[in-house]
Amino acid sequence: MDTRERLVKAAADLLVEGGKEAVSTRAVATAAGVQAPTLYRLFGDKDGLLDAVAAHGFAGYLSSKHALGATDDPVDDLRRGWDLHIGFGLERPAFYLLMYGEPRKREARLEADAMLREIISRIASAGRLAVPVEQAAQFVHATGLGVVLALIATPEDERDLGLIAFTRENVLRAITVDVAPDEPTDIPSRAIALRTALEEDPPRMMSPAERALLAEWLDRVAK
Repeated sequence: MDTRERLVKAAADLLVEGGKEAVSTRAVATAAGVQAPTLYRLFGDKDGLLDAVAAHGFAGYLSSKHALGATDDPVDDLRRGWDLHIGFGLERPAFYLLMYGEPRKREARLEADAMLREIISRIASAGRLAVPVEQAAQFVHATGLGVVLALIATPEDERDLGLIAFTRENVLRAITVDVAPDEPTDIPSRAIALRTALEEDPPRMMSPAERALLAEWLDRVAK
């Protein structure tokens, strides 16, 4: 284990034991057996160190998210992603609070957010999204965050884990529409699907101004 790894591991251990407040540069340097200047040389400042700790803590989570893969049912993929997200938050609350409990968006969180939007965009492309992609992503994120934080704040023996599935299914009902394979989607869902397709593969025959105008029209139809 090199010096950087020792420092990250020391900081991660302190985070788990005492929360973010326990991760001082002095405590981390002492635990890793190095001088403080070494820490600053490798990470710049405490925020740089916390970024590295967050990435370390989320490495397994992001790996698990990638391992879920994609099926031909993006709604079920979102359902599985929700369960994975909540499970991680409850298993590693200190890392979760570091990632999601403050305004600063760390790099590992940005990757997780991008993966959420990718799944929701697939739902839109399938004509099953009832609201715009960004609105759906924000709703899923905010609701999932609320569930995790509420459960973390509740003593383990008092937690109602049924809240996880109950909230998940209500979120899915709010942002998706059920469509049989041979049944056409409604007009708003079609507009959302077309809007998503245009973002992913902008038509070359249209100017940027024309594409912006079309996007504005589709957004109006989708409401």
